[in-house]
Amino acid sequence: MPARKSPPRRSATLSRAEIRTLFSRLAELNPKPATELEYSTPFELLVAVILSAQATDVGVNKATRKLFPVANTPAAILALGEDGLKRYIATIGLFNAKARNVIATCRILVEQYGGEVPREREALEALPGVGRKTANVVLNTAFGEPTIAVDTHIFRVANRTGLAPGRNVREVEDGLLERVPREYLHDAHHWLILHGRYVCKARRPECPHCAIRDLCRYPDKTPAVA
Repeated sequence: MPARKSPPRRSATLSRAEIRTLFSRLAELNPKPATELEYSTPFELLVAVILSAQATDVGVNKATRKLFPVANTPAAILALGEDGLKRYIATIGLFNAKARNVIATCRILVEQYGGEVPREREALEALPGVGRKTANVVLNTAFGEPTIAVDTHIFRVANRTGLAPGRNVREVEDGLLERVPREYLHDAHHWLILHGRYVCKARRPECPHCAIRDLCRYPDKTPAVA
C-alpha cells in the first residue's frame, strides 16, 4: 500500500492572495477604521500622538479633553508654559519630558511654520518628541498619506501572522509597504493596530474569535474555551 502523502507545508510568510484575503476580511468587519485618539486638527493629533508614547489612548484622551478646550494651537500651548501644560497632562506617564517636547515643538511650529503642522516627513521628524512612528501617524491620519506606523501591536501582528515578518520595526514597515495591496494601504495602519489591540493580544490572543485565524501562521493559537 503506498504511503500517504503529507500535505504540503505552508510558507512561513503569507502569499499575495492570502494577504488580499486578510485585508478584505478586516475591511468587511470595519470599513472605516480610525485612530482611537481624539482630535479635530492636525495639531491636536500631533500633540496626542506625542503624549501617547508609553501611555494608553484612553489616558491621553482623558487629558486632552481638558487641555484642548483651553489650548489647542501652538501659540495657546506656548502661552500656558511648561508648568501650565504639566497640570493638564500630569496623569500621563513621562509627562515632564513630554511637556518639554510639546513646548519645544510648539515654539518651532510658531517660529518656522506659521503655527501649522508641516506635511513633510523630514520636517516632522525634526520636531522634539517626534520620531518616525509619530510622523507616520500624522502623515497617515491627518494628511491621508499611505504610511504605516509600526507600534508594538503592528509588529506583533505582522510577525505572528506571517504578513510581513521582520526583526525590527523598520523591517516590518518596509515589508508592509511592499506587500499590502495598494487599495488597502491607507487604512492598513488602523486595521492592524486594532486587530493587535483587541484580538491578537500579546499575552493571550483571541484566536477562536479571529477573522483571519485560518490564514495566520502563528503556531501557538489559543483554543476555544469549553
